[in-house]
Amino acid sequence: MQLHNIWCWSWDHCSRIPALKKGLKWEVFGQHLATHVVLKALSANAKVKRPAKPLVMSFHGWTGTGKSFISKIIAKNLYPLEEIRRRFVHQFDAVLHFPHAEHVNRYKEQLQNWIRGNVSACPRSLFIFSEMDQMPHGLIDSILPYLSHHGEIDGVYYGKAIFLFLNNAGGDTITEVALDYWRQQKGREEIPLKDLQSQISQEIFNNRNSGFWQSKLIQRNVVDYFIPFLPLEYTHVRECVRVELRFQGHHEDEDLITEIALAMADYPSNERLYSSKGCKTVASKVNLNI
Repeated sequence: MQLHNIWCWSWDHCSRIPALKKGLKWEVFGQHLATHVVLKALSANAKVKRPAKPLVMSFHGWTGTGKSFISKIIAKNLYPLEEIRRRFVHQFDAVLHFPHAEHVNRYKEQLQNWIRGNVSACPRSLFIFSEMDQMPHGLIDSILPYLSHHGEIDGVYYGKAIFLFLNNAGGDTITEVALDYWRQQKGREEIPLKDLQSQISQEIFNNRNSGFWQSKLIQRNVVDYFIPFLPLEYTHVRECVRVELRFQGHHEDEDLITEIALAMADYPSNERLYSSKGCKTVASKVNLNI
């Protein structure tokens, strides 16, 4: 039997949770809400031998705040071998894979077949959908049956699969909440997760650019967690710059780190508290200044 088949039917995600916890703690900056929910959700899911439904998490926030980065940490730690990741971690980019709204019916059939085929091959498959704000309207609803509470559908069990949706929609709401707390001289750690999740779900349901506009996935409550990614502050961008310098093999020049981080803190125009691009352009900034 091939390695990937042996892994698929014998792998226990519980054994990878400590490594995931370590990765989230040391590699992610400024996202205490997101890392807390992600770790708690995946830990609980891993302990259940036969979940009633797939784990579904939707990541929301400005570009560069860590949505894609955390999804990669999840994939790397739950599926530690590169060969296993290539086979059982499936990434869909709305712009790349579903570029034409007029072909939405064809995309629906393709998406259903991809998910059905991959989960049939391995129930522990991970599906990551990025650029959800570019998703053709109605497409994501085509996978509703696979995310709901079903024992099996046509002999295929979907409960062990994990679905991650990455969406910029909701980012402005999250940022305004964080900004309000800052103006009230409250720490970002005081922001209540429950209130943010409720606001996010309402906004994306009513937002034509969210990918979840009027979506049955929201109406039927199959999304388990709406996870807010807070805007990154100057101190968080500093750490991103430091890591990038280290990654490129450069000396960690504190003056340079400060210069780049200050230049990237650009929102709002008066306070310049947050980086509107998060850490998205840190690598290019470092290259420009070295």
